[in-house]
Amino acid sequence: MTPCEISWFSALCDDDYEFLGVPDPLLRSSFEHCRDIVLQAETAGYDNILLPSGYALGIDTTAFASAMAALTRRIRLLMAVRIGESWPPQLARQIASIDRMLGLAGSGLPRLTVNIISSDLPGETLDSAPRYARTVEAMQILRSLLNGEHLNHDGEFWKLDLDPPGITTSTGRCPPLYFGGLSPAAREAAAQGCDVYLMWPDTLEGVRGIVADLRDRAARHGRMLRFGFRVHVVVRETEAEARAAADRLLSRLDAATGEAIRAKSLDSQSAGVARQAELREAADKQEGYIEPNLWTGIGRARSGCGAAIVGDPDQVLAKLEAYRAEGIDAFILSGYPHAAEADLFARHVLPRIDHAPLAMA
Repeated sequence: MTPCEISWFSALCDDDYEFLGVPDPLLRSSFEHCRDIVLQAETAGYDNILLPSGYALGIDTTAFASAMAALTRRIRLLMAVRIGESWPPQLARQIASIDRMLGLAGSGLPRLTVNIISSDLPGETLDSAPRYARTVEAMQILRSLLNGEHLNHDGEFWKLDLDPPGITTSTGRCPPLYFGGLSPAAREAAAQGCDVYLMWPDTLEGVRGIVADLRDRAARHGRMLRFGFRVHVVVRETEAEARAAADRLLSRLDAATGEAIRAKSLDSQSAGVARQAELREAADKQEGYIEPNLWTGIGRARSGCGAAIVGDPDQVLAKLEAYRAEGIDAFILSGYPHAAEADLFARHVLPRIDHAPLAMA
């Protein structure tokens, strides 16, 4: 089995808590707080770190990534970009510029990776099918321009005939594109355009089915995908301590606050969010555990990624390895508070995993 990529998460979108649903001024998405999480993740040995993006929340991701390029030396950045807010040729120039600022890792891999988000333009709403069709076009445009190719694109959303930007990436190639979405339109967009398909927490059986479906879809387009898994973690020296820490996260959350937090998210009506809710409801009679060590309680205060791997170091490692056996190549982890849980995972689990930055074929 090849090494997997282990990433952490920097809370750019006001998503850091000691107690879920209880805002803490010290954990708000200031530049300093998010910077410190990135620097800690680099020191701890993580391969990559997700820089999320939300128009209504937190701070701008591309600006933050530019700043972190000057402050980091090794860790990759997974920069989220919202397609509805972007003009692809300008986005290509921004990506190439930040890629140059970051340079190459010691392995020769690009340090910039890009998380494509199929978003609306703020203030407007596009139906799911055309929105994902627009995202496919954007990925095609970005890949052509960042590969240094002349672009002659005659699409539904953009008609462009232009040369690539004057600045190129460090490799002369488009950085790896990570992308997620659970609806049929999203899966088809992934099959056509991305390099790494991202999924939110699911059971082992659920992951097995998603991986098989996406492999089939990609093959029909003559492509192959890698697979990433976004999940929270709660790791302690014993399972009892981990479960107690998970329960403590929810100890000050009331139902109304949880509902308001979930509704505030820009993706609160998506198929992926519906699946997280389905898992949470199915686990209600099992103390929130949909299967061993996969706890859905965290989704009571989150719209998106709504489950955590909870357990002692051996159990958390075994769960990650089980997902790897189902085809997962990369993990994007987080926990609450993010800095504290990053340290716990780095001390108890990370040294025991065969991990490295994800290399594309």
